[in-house]
Amino acid sequence: MPVHLGRGERRARLATRHHLAPAARCDDVVRLTDDLVALHATDPATVHLSAWARLRSGDVAATEKALYSDRSLVRLLGMRRTVFVVSAATAPVVQAACSRDIAVTQRRLLLKLLTEGGVPEPAAWLADVERSVLAALHARGEATAAELAADEPRLATSVIVARGKPYEARQNFTSRVLFQLAVDGHILRGRPRGSWISSQHRWVPLRSWLPDFAEPPVEEARAELVRRWLWAFGPAPVTDLRWWTGLGARPIAAALARVGAVEVSTDDGPAVVLPDDLDPTPDPGPWAAALPGLDPTPMGWQRRDWFLGPHAARVFDRTGNIGATVWWNGRVVGGWAQRRDGEVVHRLLEDIGAEGATAVAAAVAETAARLGGVRVTPRFPAPLDKELAAVSP
Repeated sequence: MPVHLGRGERRARLATRHHLAPAARCDDVVRLTDDLVALHATDPATVHLSAWARLRSGDVAATEKALYSDRSLVRLLGMRRTVFVVSAATAPVVQAACSRDIAVTQRRLLLKLLTEGGVPEPAAWLADVERSVLAALHARGEATAAELAADEPRLATSVIVARGKPYEARQNFTSRVLFQLAVDGHILRGRPRGSWISSQHRWVPLRSWLPDFAEPPVEEARAELVRRWLWAFGPAPVTDLRWWTGLGARPIAAALARVGAVEVSTDDGPAVVLPDDLDPTPDPGPWAAALPGLDPTPMGWQRRDWFLGPHAARVFDRTGNIGATVWWNGRVVGGWAQRRDGEVVHRLLEDIGAEGATAVAAAVAETAARLGGVRVTPRFPAPLDKELAAVSP
């Protein structure tokens, strides 16, 4: 019979390994990022808010220092064609394990669009534009998309896509070409053009930003990524691992074999875990947290009943993005948001008792204090986010 790791064990691991219980909080933003494998960065505010929820102390400056001065954290396109922040040490692993496959698919799609748009010899055209853009970027050191388009006007080529169809549109290729260069491992998003909540970044050459960047062999990289995910999110079904990485069944099976993963039972069905990770986790004690939209903890699994309960329709949008949530002892119990005037408010979706309600209120107040009046608008608001934000003071 396989070892059984129940919901209590999974929630205890979540509390300690994700640095959410008070005693498990962290002093180092790079360490906590590595322990979670990656921080979601599609919404730039998520990076900072996710870190704050886990750090004993820290502010925007500390995270920005790691991102832009120390360069011990970097943004890159990785799992599921999503923007993440990972440590500089993890970046080559993600690039080799996931980004390379994404690059092949995206290049095929880009060439198809160029062909349909009437660009002659699209492969040669794209290769020449990419060389020119990279030369311009190296000459500048860093640049915005607009600056690169000024240096290489072909970057701003626009074509009509889906000609003759109801959704026909004219599309500019600036962002698509830069996306391709990024997922191919040539460029990175550097400093934001505005504040820490800005989604506009300057581009930098990857190897000028990370001179020691060296990708491991693909099979080795996939095994290392799977090992890290299993430590942070295991035990979990193999389907969760496939969903999170975006990898197919064969590469996942090979990586699981390489790390020696073993099957265990959980209250929610069969799961896998690292072979030396079967011991029970000490009770983390009571804890509460206020996590932002797209936080890496709830976005780490596809099957979420064990911590989400009946609240999925309130805290997820229709495309599978989670909104801002409040947690009590390893479960989502409500959500939080900012009103138009910047006030942070929250709502419990179930009765968690006086102790829980007090702890959740304190976690929300801590988030409000760290925001310091800065208003964060979630990129993918869930229904509960919208309800709370719309409530008048």
